[in-house]
Amino acid sequence: MSMDYGNDYITVTDDDGTEYELEHLDTLTYEDETYMAFATSETADTDEVEVILFHVVEEDGEELFESIDDDELMEKIYAIFMDRIDDSFDEEEQE
Repeated sequence: MSMDYGNDYITVTDDDGTEYELEHLDTLTYEDETYMAFATSETADTDEVEVILFHVVEEDGEELFESIDDDELMEKIYAIFMDRIDDSFDEEEQE
């Protein structure tokens, strides 16, 4: 993901009505399904970043985020995102 145009932030609301600001890190398609990785805005600029993964589904033309309940799938998706994020940092260092 290119940072040339700045960071993308979204606000999500959980089932209890609590709002969270998240920084979009990356989007990928795995087995014809879309997943997005976010960092919480509080940790986005620190060494320890909390990564939150969502499965993206479309309902009535609107993108909705679902949690990933399958632990094995979550580990696969997390590993793919981390490899992609590491690769993007490596590319930035080489420039």
